[in-house]
Amino acid sequence: MFVPDTEGTSEDLLATSGDYLRVWRIGDDGVHLKSLLNNNKNSDFCAPLTSFDWSTTNLARVGTSSLDTTCTIWDLEKETVDSQLIAHDKEVYDIAWGGPEVFASVSADGSVRVFDLRDKDHSTIVYESPTPDTPLLRLGWNKQNPRYMATMEMDSSKVVVLDIRVPALPVAELKKHRAAVNTLAWAPHSSRNICTAGDDAQALIWDLSSVAQPGEDGMDPMLAYNAGAEISQLQWSATQTDWIAIAFGKNLQVLHV
Repeated sequence: MFVPDTEGTSEDLLATSGDYLRVWRIGDDGVHLKSLLNNNKNSDFCAPLTSFDWSTTNLARVGTSSLDTTCTIWDLEKETVDSQLIAHDKEVYDIAWGGPEVFASVSADGSVRVFDLRDKDHSTIVYESPTPDTPLLRLGWNKQNPRYMATMEMDSSKVVVLDIRVPALPVAELKKHRAAVNTLAWAPHSSRNICTAGDDAQALIWDLSSVAQPGEDGMDPMLAYNAGAEISQLQWSATQTDWIAIAFGKNLQVLHV
C-alpha cells in the first residue's frame, strides 16, 4: 500500500506486510527499505501479519492485524508500537481505520469489532456471523460516510453492508456474485459506491443509494467486469478515482470506471 497522501506533502513511501511490517522509500535511485517494524524482539518466531491499513487522517499511523489475535498500531515516525490490543478470541484477518482514533477488525471468531484508542479497555461488537464461528475475512470502512462498513464470510458469495448505528443487523446484502468473494473496496470519493470481486472472475460496482432501506438485498450491480479468472485483490485509486486495479493469477489489470 502506498502512503495515502492526497496532499502530496509526504515522501513517497510503500508499506508491505507478511512476516513483518516493512516501509520502503521510493526515490530516483530506486526503492530502499526505510523501516522494518517487529514487536517481538525476543524470539525468532513471529506470528504472520494478515493485513494492515494506513491511516488517512494521521499518516504516521499504520494498523496491522495478526494470526496471534492482536492488532498493533505503529507510529512510523518513531518506529515504535503506539498500542497493541488483543482484539479477538481467534485469528484477526483484517483491519480498517474509521477515524483518527478509531479502527475495526474482523476475525476467525466471526465478529466485527470497533476499537477506540482513547478507551483501549473496551470494544464494540457491531456484527457477528449468523453461523457460529464462521470466519469474516475482509473489512471495508466507508471513508466518505463512516456509518457504513462492509464485510464477508469465508467462502461466501455474499457481501454484508453494515450501519454501525444499528449493530448486528445488516442494512444490505450484495448477492450477485456466483462464487466466493475475495476482496472489496469502497469508492474513495463517493459514499454510495463499493466494488467487490471474487472467484467468479467478476468485479462488480454497486450503487448503494438505497442502502438506508433495511433488508435491501435484491439490488443489481451498476457495472460489471469479467476478468476470465479468479480475482484475488483490488484497489480503488484514491487520487485517480476513475481507475480500479484488479489482480488475478499472475496478472494485474487497471480498469477505467
